[in-house]
Amino acid sequence: MGRGGRRHRGRSHRNQSEESRENVPKPLKSDAYSIQNRTWSNLEFEEYYKEQRIVKAEEWDSFIEILRKPLPAAFRLNSNGQFCDEIRSILENDFVKSLQAEAVESGEVEAIKPLPWYPNNLAWHSNFSRKEIRKNQTLERFHEFLKLETEVGNMTRQEAVSMVPPLFLDVHPDHFVLDMCAAPGSKTFQLLEIIHESAAEPGSLPNGMVVANDVDYKRSNLLVHQTKRTCTTNLIVTNNEGQHFPNCNSERALSIASEKYHHPIDQLLFDRVLCDVPCSGDGTLRKAPDIWRRWNSGSGNGLHSLQVVLAMRGLSLLKVGGRMVYSTCSMNPIENEAVVAEILRRCGCSVELVDVSDKLPELIRRPGLKKWKVHDRGGWYRSYKDVPKLQRDGVLRSMFPSGKSDKDSTTTGGGSISGEMASISSDEPAEEVCDLPLERCVRIVPHDQNTGGFFIAVLHKVSPLPDLPEKLNQRRNMYTRGRNSSEKSSYEEVSDTVVTQPEDTIEEIVVKEAAASDNGLKLEKGSTVELAKEVAPVQGKWKGLDPVVFLRDETVINGIKRFYGINDESFPLNGHLVTRNSDTSSKGNVKRIYYVSRSVKDVLELNLAVGQKIKVASVGLKMFEKQSARECEGNSCSFRITSEGLPVILPYMTKQLLYATMVDFKILLQHKSIKFLDFVHPQFGQKAAEIAEGYCVVILVDGTQKLGSEAVKVNSSTIAIGCWKGKASLTVMVTTVDCDQLIQRLAC
Repeated sequence: MGRGGRRHRGRSHRNQSEESRENVPKPLKSDAYSIQNRTWSNLEFEEYYKEQRIVKAEEWDSFIEILRKPLPAAFRLNSNGQFCDEIRSILENDFVKSLQAEAVESGEVEAIKPLPWYPNNLAWHSNFSRKEIRKNQTLERFHEFLKLETEVGNMTRQEAVSMVPPLFLDVHPDHFVLDMCAAPGSKTFQLLEIIHESAAEPGSLPNGMVVANDVDYKRSNLLVHQTKRTCTTNLIVTNNEGQHFPNCNSERALSIASEKYHHPIDQLLFDRVLCDVPCSGDGTLRKAPDIWRRWNSGSGNGLHSLQVVLAMRGLSLLKVGGRMVYSTCSMNPIENEAVVAEILRRCGCSVELVDVSDKLPELIRRPGLKKWKVHDRGGWYRSYKDVPKLQRDGVLRSMFPSGKSDKDSTTTGGGSISGEMASISSDEPAEEVCDLPLERCVRIVPHDQNTGGFFIAVLHKVSPLPDLPEKLNQRRNMYTRGRNSSEKSSYEEVSDTVVTQPEDTIEEIVVKEAAASDNGLKLEKGSTVELAKEVAPVQGKWKGLDPVVFLRDETVINGIKRFYGINDESFPLNGHLVTRNSDTSSKGNVKRIYYVSRSVKDVLELNLAVGQKIKVASVGLKMFEKQSARECEGNSCSFRITSEGLPVILPYMTKQLLYATMVDFKILLQHKSIKFLDFVHPQFGQKAAEIAEGYCVVILVDGTQKLGSEAVKVNSSTIAIGCWKGKASLTVMVTTVDCDQLIQRLAC
């Protein structure tokens, strides 16, 4: 129970952050009303952003007008998808032309077009909103096309501006990447695509990996569902609070577990960090118009401290020489430039703001603001010294451009109340201007390219972060705070208690406190903890999450290798298979086996060595699933290959393979189950009868290849499906949607 206070604050973060992520939640049923009756204005919103001067006065009407229009639909092609080139060709040569008449009728120049700044025509913009695409009968064929391709994983519907941060990260295939606040997962999907793009050949696995984290368990389930379509072994989905994401350092955790697990890495640091933080979300007004009604300036102020802490934690987990992107879907400088300025002030010369003005030249962007004001219930403040003392729990020094405090403006215990309540005097001071290079930040405003609003800052870590002794003092005193401090917002409390020191300079007391907290121990004042006395980790440490267990049972592993003809040298299974069940014996209840890449394997072993600090919600790729059919009882292998695992393992299989011509392949897809004698080519039916009963793979070959020839070399264009070979028939083991999609592909 030692972490009860911190976990309570985490729940409050979760509730607030759910309102502001990329997929802004729908209004409650009680708030439902027709779009015609919605309020598309908010006087406080307009006054706030006019005062902040986020656009020029002469642009204001264009800016506010486009915010009141629905957001056009945008989508992105999966660059690693088997049919990527074909889908892109259909868009370019079919829908661009066939939808043009509808565009002209709606007053648009083009119906759909590729986003000019996204590489290789892989991202597209439609001049129709998502509702128009769903409701308009003339767009029905286009709508069905989008639905099908999205469902089978060839396409992702994603807001255009949301696609930008991963492009600025400059991810390489060997990078370790952390997505700190990842749900719903469209950016994670993008990052995985980039990592896999440089794979040498089909089935080869990159050396890099992505850790996708989200504090909310339900949202992390959405993240798992979204990324499942990538068919990747290089992903770990975690369920930690971003501001407390563990620094897994086995050199500090002198535990029994670290001696048991031999891990090749001793600390988890990342080459790239995406810090797309919870925000007020007013950049999404066009797709979430309910925000008009709910918007107030306090939302951004309330999230500011959490955003700073999340960004600092991201930087502490970043390798020297690494890059972090900080982003929000908010237009508020308190959540954007003020956070970046505070980061730069805390980090000094160890972090620099990167100028990315030469990247994505066709993306229209504005420079970051250098001056802004802070608004609270007491009015507008140009400087922190103007903030009354009683207001300083909600208006923080770090929100202002200079980030400076004025000690002379605070009164001591005997100060006058009237002085404390005073607001800005009639003799207004000069407006503060930030002396940091905030013009290097990227602001995307909606009326420039018919998008939503977005903010991006690219940060480069050039050296270890400096010590922040004041934070250490706050950590030491966290148990001795007075009653007055309990009145602070939860976000300010987090800012006070989270240690943001770099990985190599944290004082011994903080290391001991962190170790004690991670092991469920409560620290009393003045107490110490011996790290060497840590208890060995217990499987299933995190309540509600199944344990991650390496499958060591040689009977199961060797049975899989023999049945499918897999050579351990070309595709190693030992050490790469994990389950979510602690009983991994051959007689146990293991139903699903996941395959993990070498990089994920190393991180899992490190996590076990340091006491399972990372809460793993999902890991790797589901490769094998236990088959309950009676045919398995006398078979050496009762595990079939999953549809998502097949593309990865197929190049390494030498058994249970069948080669079908187009006519037999189509018949199998259409009828789902066919007797051996009913195939058009008798040779194919004979081969099917000869292989062992159980799971098999049917590979489509062209007419020039003989059915009885040697194995066909698998490449990116190979089309294959999983089947179950019974005593007298073959049965397809893919979903109806996948079957229909393949039938349509083969008909072209």
